[in-house]
Amino acid sequence: MQHTFEISKELENTLTELIITCTNQAIKSHHIIPKEWLSLSDAALYAGVSNNTLVKFRHMGLRVCEIDGIKRVSRKEINRFLEDYRL
Repeated sequence: MQHTFEISKELENTLTELIITCTNQAIKSHHIIPKEWLSLSDAALYAGVSNNTLVKFRHMGLRVCEIDGIKRVSRKEINRFLEDYRL
């Protein structure tokens, strides 16, 4: 069984303003710090290529940092690599 509620236009406007205000405050208080070091999957997304293409890039000289089996690629390295192969 569904219930329907009717609210006044004034209440609707007040609720809308409240939601917008709260949303804007949440957005302003949420600081996103971009990671410098990316996982291989994130690195492929950043470069705009598939995971298989990123493997090819590694064979072509893309430098990857590996510590205790964890592989990371810096954004700077991806940018350097792409610039080196730019036509």
